[in-house]
Amino acid sequence: MKNISRLRYFIYLSLIIIGGCTTGKKALQKGDYDASVAKAVSRLQNSPKNSEAMQVLKTAYDLALQDHLRKINEAKLSNDLYRWESIMYDYQKINQLADDINSCPACLVLVPTPSKYIQEVADSKLNAAAARYNSGLGYLQTNDRQSAKKAYYEFEKAQNLQPNYKDVKAKMDDAYWAAVTRVVVQPIILNGGPYKLSADYFQQQIDQFISSYSRNKFVIFYGEEQATNQKIIPDQVLSLNFDDFMVGQTYVKERIEKLKRDSVVIGETRERKPVYGTVKATLSVFEKTISSSGLLDMSIMDWQSKKVVRQQKFPGTYVWRDSWASYKGDDRALSNNQLAMTRRKEVLPPPPSALFLEFTKPIYNQLVDDIGYYYNSF
Repeated sequence: MKNISRLRYFIYLSLIIIGGCTTGKKALQKGDYDASVAKAVSRLQNSPKNSEAMQVLKTAYDLALQDHLRKINEAKLSNDLYRWESIMYDYQKINQLADDINSCPACLVLVPTPSKYIQEVADSKLNAAAARYNSGLGYLQTNDRQSAKKAYYEFEKAQNLQPNYKDVKAKMDDAYWAAVTRVVVQPIILNGGPYKLSADYFQQQIDQFISSYSRNKFVIFYGEEQATNQKIIPDQVLSLNFDDFMVGQTYVKERIEKLKRDSVVIGETRERKPVYGTVKATLSVFEKTISSSGLLDMSIMDWQSKKVVRQQKFPGTYVWRDSWASYKGDDRALSNNQLAMTRRKEVLPPPPSALFLEFTKPIYNQLVDDIGYYYNSF
């Protein structure tokens, strides 16, 4: 019986705690008036006669309204450039409270005419857009890229607050092109030879990267031919050249192993009993490696000053390997793996153009990572 009484007590206590939370009482005690109103409204929608929620709603709504109006008045008296966004936010919160109450019949009995500020929201949006627009004009007059970038974001916020405000779209466009860094990427020059096709493919990968680059919208890459056709005056020129490369350096290493195995059946007696003995063999293992490597130089030059602002070197290496073996003597001296190796034949290595392409793969990965890192902050 005692256990049942305790269980009932804890259930009752839990209901009181849960009830206190869902009616908004705790939020009210913490001074979170908006949350208190929302919870009280939710409770009254499900339980219209909940006395605690009714009491909480009336008190919380009055306090929430007073709190938002106080913040609005304080903001209007401040010199904060963006004060109208704060004012708009508080008016919107008041309107949200009214919408919540209007959706609850039991709540309207307690708060029959919740305040709404429709025109005030529209006016504050307009004033907020004007503040952002004027701020953007100020940044744009500074005539440097970082200020133009700030101007772009100010015009963008003005556009979001008040679509088609004045000539904000045109100003956004002006700010964008004033903030953009135009980078012309010069092609890698590799005259003729067996590697030209591979170098062209490597160049195509770089061209594809710069054409799809989107990490920073204030940086635009142009190929040299594209820049010429569009008469682009670059801000920077990015040059790529191989300082050096070596393809097909071949090494062949032979390793000789003397093998023997005891207790191997080498015959039988007249009585057909096995005769055990030792078998021997000489195993020659051949290991062939073909090494290819190169070093790519990347330099970025400021077009106006003709000074190199960044220079990096990216190494790449690719090693092709093959192995096979031969033996002399009794094959029973060899393990299964060794015997399988003797059945392999030397294979033809990839052509030089393929080896060239392989060592450029790690170079490409380093290159695009560095370009992305460098231009991310522009």
